[in-house]
Amino acid sequence: MSEAGKGVAAMIVACVVWGLSPLYYKLIAHVPPGEVLAHRTLWSLMFFACVLVLQGRLGALGEAVQRWRMVLLAALLVSVNWFVFIFSVQVGRTVEASLGYYIFPLVAVVLGIVIFRERLRLWQGLAVALASVAVVVLSVGVGAVPWISLVLAVTFGFYGVLKKRLDMGPVVSVTCEVLLLAPIALLWLGGLHLGLFDEGRPGAVFGSSLFDSGILMLSGVLTGGPLILFSYAARRVALASIGVIQYLNPSLQFFCAVVVFAEPFTRAHAIAFPLIWTALAIYSVAALRQERAARKAVSASAVV
Repeated sequence: MSEAGKGVAAMIVACVVWGLSPLYYKLIAHVPPGEVLAHRTLWSLMFFACVLVLQGRLGALGEAVQRWRMVLLAALLVSVNWFVFIFSVQVGRTVEASLGYYIFPLVAVVLGIVIFRERLRLWQGLAVALASVAVVVLSVGVGAVPWISLVLAVTFGFYGVLKKRLDMGPVVSVTCEVLLLAPIALLWLGGLHLGLFDEGRPGAVFGSSLFDSGILMLSGVLTGGPLILFSYAARRVALASIGVIQYLNPSLQFFCAVVVFAEPFTRAHAIAFPLIWTALAIYSVAALRQERAARKAVSASAVV
């Protein structure tokens, strides 16, 4: 298999794991999301630290910690994103979560225009307009703003902006993020085990059930594994192609929500989602064409 083929395979596996993650969080729907998030933070830290040790790159954390303010802001954004996603699955609103990850690329376009002064192309404007109409349709049809979708898309969008400014490897940056969050996670879990907090029941789940404890420990691998695969793919596959493959993630989340969890799919959803899919089709086709044109230009200049 070629290097590009290996990259595509790694990207597909990463997106399948992300897309089917609602099945994992449904297994621990009886564990409050705050406790799940704390365990995800700590076990992710252990996983990433082991990876950096094996790579001989643990010292790279020193440079990342020096920029702790920006890293902490990124950590807070991703923790909000993780919490809202876990919450959405547990309360039966995975459809909204999938919508959030569908509209994230279009939110990224808007942030690129506002923050980085990127030029808005006609096809980008059309895609963003269709996504905006979809959100309005869903808000009117359901009778409430799809806040889960918007929070997931916006937090992940701003998280991407910070990652672009940080300009460091994904494993190092995420390790530093969960390292900064680890004290909060430890305090939270310590309070739960001591009975200081009440998240609907006394005490904490970890340690009381072998199955639940094992599932919570698995969160580190499920968080870190796909990220490493994504990093591997990003070095071998064109960005436009990665963008298209990434839609496998929300598509599988949508499948889990509607087919596996049998969540409600209203007439408003039936109108809004095709609008989103049309917007993403326009965005993806135009991005692929733009990438091909850029490659041809580079090839032509190399020949000359």
